[in-house]
Amino acid sequence: MTLTLWRDISPVGQPLRQPSNRSPRVLIVGGGVTGLVSAWVLLDRGYRVTILSKAWASDEQRLTSQIAGALWEYPPAVCGQHTDKISLAHSKHWVMTAYHIWDGIAAIPSLREASGVRMMPSDFFFPEPVHSNKDQLSKMTEIMASGVRGFYQGADIIDERGIDPSYGAVDAYELMAPVIDTDKAMTWLMELVESKGATLVTETIEDDLVEIEDSLRSRFNADLIINCTGIEGQTLAGDDSVYPIRGGLIRVINDGSDFPKVDAALTITADAAHSSNEIVFLVPRNDNILLIGGITEPHEWDLDLTLDSPIIRRMRERCEKFLPGLKDARVDPDYPLAQGLRPFRGQNVRVERELRRTGSRIIHSYGHGGAGWSLSFGCAEDVATLVEEALEGTPARPMKDTFFERKVAGVQRS
Repeated sequence: MTLTLWRDISPVGQPLRQPSNRSPRVLIVGGGVTGLVSAWVLLDRGYRVTILSKAWASDEQRLTSQIAGALWEYPPAVCGQHTDKISLAHSKHWVMTAYHIWDGIAAIPSLREASGVRMMPSDFFFPEPVHSNKDQLSKMTEIMASGVRGFYQGADIIDERGIDPSYGAVDAYELMAPVIDTDKAMTWLMELVESKGATLVTETIEDDLVEIEDSLRSRFNADLIINCTGIEGQTLAGDDSVYPIRGGLIRVINDGSDFPKVDAALTITADAAHSSNEIVFLVPRNDNILLIGGITEPHEWDLDLTLDSPIIRRMRERCEKFLPGLKDARVDPDYPLAQGLRPFRGQNVRVERELRRTGSRIIHSYGHGGAGWSLSFGCAEDVATLVEEALEGTPARPMKDTFFERKVAGVQRS
C-alpha cells in the first residue's frame, strides 16, 4: 500500500503513533532530505529516532539538499538516464509516491508557505517531435498514465513561454510538478522531525558502518542504523561505485523588472538533448529567484566554480539563447552561484539492507544523484519496510528481489 499523506504521515508536530517504552530505536546517519524524510516516516510509525549528521541545513554552509534544483521529474533522469534497470523500475514507483505527498502539502496554503513547496507548470522541450522518438514517446505515455496533474502536449508551449524558435525546440509537453524552495523546506523538515520527537546529534562518522555497527548501536542504544549519507556512502557503505557529479546553478532576480517573470519550470533534459552538456534548466526557486542551469561534471570533487568559470559561462549563454530575455538578468547579489556534488553510484539508487554481514541491522538509502527530493518519500517508504523486516529477523535480500515482488503486486492490483 503506497505511503499516503494524513493516513500514514502527518505534516503536524505530533507523531501519528505515539512511541512507547518498548518502541524500537533507530539511528539515522545523514541530515539531508533523504535522512529527514526517512525520520519523518518512522516517527509517525511510533519509532524513536536519532539523526546523526556532520552538518545541518543553514545559510552559512549549505548542504547538497539545499543546493539541489529540486524539480520533480518522471522518471527522474538524475541529470542523465538511469543505467540500471532495477533502480529505474523502483524509481518510477518512488517518484510517484513523492509526487502525491508534495502535491498534498502544497495544496494547503499554510503548509505551502511554511514548507516552500509549490505546484507549478513544468515544461519539457524536445529537439524533435516526441512521437518520432520511441524512448521519449514511451516516457510521455507513462507520464500521461501516472496520475500527474495538468498534462498537455503541444508545440504551442514553445511560443507561449517565449522560447527562441531558432534554438531548436520543436515539441513540448507540460505538467504540474512540485517545485521546492530547498532552504525553506530543509528548515521546515528539521523543525518537523524535532517536534515529532527526533533527537539531532552533530557528529562525523568516518568508518565503514559494518566495522562499527555494534559499537555505534550500543552507544546510541539503537536497534537499527539507516545510512542516508549521500556521497559519503562511498566510505560508510564500502561502495567504491559511488562518485560525485558536480553541478552549478546561477541565481538571478526573477521579479519581472529585467525580463518577463518566469512562472514555470522550463527544461531540456539530458536524455532529450542526447548530451549532458546541453541541459537547459530554468526553475523558479521562490517568488523572486530563478535558477539557471545546468551542468554535469562526473568525478569532480572540488567546489571551486565561479561565475567566470568557462563551463558556467557556457551554461548561461546556452540558457540565454534558449530564453533571450535572460540576457538582461541580474544575479542575486547575496547568493549568485550555487554548486554542489550530486551523489551517484554505479547501479544508481540503493535502498537495501546490508548484505556483507549476516544478521546486520544496517539499511542503506543513498545514490539518489540529482533526484533526492523527487524520490524522497518513495525511498523512505521502502526504508520503513526494510526496518520492519530486519526487526522481524527476515533475511536480507538484494534490491532486485524486492523489485520483482513489487512488480507482481502491481500485476495483481491491476
